[in-house]
Amino acid sequence: MSTESRLAGLTSWNADWRGLRVAVLGLSMTGFSVADTLAELGADVLVLSESAEEEYARLLPVIGVRLELGSLAEVPAALAAFEADVVIASPGFSPSHPVIVWARESGIALWGDIELAWRVRDKVTRADGTPADWVLITGTNGKTTTTQLTASLLVEGGLRAAPCGNIGVPVLDAVRDPAGFDVLVVELSSHQLWYLGLSSPEGELLPYSTVCLNLADDHLVWHGNAEAYRDAKALVYRNTRVACVYNKSDEATRRMVEEADVIEGARAIGFDLGTPGPSDLGVVDGLLVDRAFLDDRDRSALELTTLADLERVGLVAPHIVQNILAASALARSLGVEPESIHAALQKFRLDPHRIQVIARHAGVTWVDDSKATNPHAAASSLRAYPGAVWVVGGDLKGVDIADLVAEVGGTARAAVVIGVERDEVLAAFRRHAPAVPVFEVDAGETGQVMNRVVEIAAGIVDDEGTVLLAPAAASFDQFSGYADRGHRFAEAVRDWIDRGSADDAGGSHPAD
Repeated sequence: MSTESRLAGLTSWNADWRGLRVAVLGLSMTGFSVADTLAELGADVLVLSESAEEEYARLLPVIGVRLELGSLAEVPAALAAFEADVVIASPGFSPSHPVIVWARESGIALWGDIELAWRVRDKVTRADGTPADWVLITGTNGKTTTTQLTASLLVEGGLRAAPCGNIGVPVLDAVRDPAGFDVLVVELSSHQLWYLGLSSPEGELLPYSTVCLNLADDHLVWHGNAEAYRDAKALVYRNTRVACVYNKSDEATRRMVEEADVIEGARAIGFDLGTPGPSDLGVVDGLLVDRAFLDDRDRSALELTTLADLERVGLVAPHIVQNILAASALARSLGVEPESIHAALQKFRLDPHRIQVIARHAGVTWVDDSKATNPHAAASSLRAYPGAVWVVGGDLKGVDIADLVAEVGGTARAAVVIGVERDEVLAAFRRHAPAVPVFEVDAGETGQVMNRVVEIAAGIVDDEGTVLLAPAAASFDQFSGYADRGHRFAEAVRDWIDRGSADDAGGSHPAD
């Protein structure tokens, strides 16, 4: 049997995977889940990685997997000699990576972890013998929040649901969970979707419902250009069976749905903050309503919750409301009742570093949106807090920040610019928002960046004003991740408040 024919038959956990030679690129959480799954299936597995956490490196030989550590700047001899039937790459490996280029030119099947998970999704089945349905979520921003929201709504509605994928839990771990699920809510990055675009027909997903929340330039270095990034995102809708949910206020997502090759009978379901038409979800007189999943949708709507209720639980920022509408559409497509959606939203809380109010002191609100790692996300934050002192900058990932500054930068009270390379941000303010005061934090102060940010911001913020960390950039130039950046900001704010309280108690005040 040819390798191609054999791979075509590997569409079940119960297929014969024994002896299949699989090279796994990368030993992150995702890479380990791939290696562990394949070892359990009886495949012959070689993991290649430039580095490895001690725990993963220790466990691989225990489960019968070989590990080759070393540079992947060129194709390792061990990989060439292995003669792999399949290469499965972690999402960090871009299309231009030398090993990826070699695999494609060599005609070796190239999968991502999502394709493998789909092929073995029947390891644990429901009572009727069928595997869990998959709901897919992507977009430039709001993916994680919407994934968490959707899973919460489904669980409140009585379904066993698990958020997984790019959210931090590998899909393969969810597929292999012995508890089993009715629905997997899968967050997909553009990187994971690009790999799905390489799938042969038997490896293509057949999702229940799908959404692309929005589209803005991001990860352009990884994809090569904006068109390739857009095309990867659009793959989320391919083969959708029931509902293609799209953002009515984002023309790109509507076009994706119009162009998608879906299963006959799948519906297009729109959402935005305006009055919904039939087959839409939206907002009317302070009510979030559904005009899509009811019989008389031409003349009536179902109330899901109110803006007042969302405000009480900190979920009223406009872009969060959009996430709620998208999640509600996905949940309604699976039969969750409006009452369950309302109840779930009263319990839901945003993750740390996502539009998180970390302190209110002396009339000033300090907000950590460190997870705003691109211009689109930062724009949403600035619209939620107009007039804020804006903390901005970091690793721009090849994205031009000028459009963001031109669009909303002028609404800021002032800007405090961080990052190792700040010239592009500073130039954007000089050109597009020259009236906004701009303060620069020297990159040499890496260990004290946020202390200096808070000192500057506290000196210029208006009474009853806001200081907003929404960097519009990745964090790895100065921090270990967006969480580290947000944590350091919160620590610096609390230290500042504590010092001010101590000075007040002692009758003295910080010097100007």
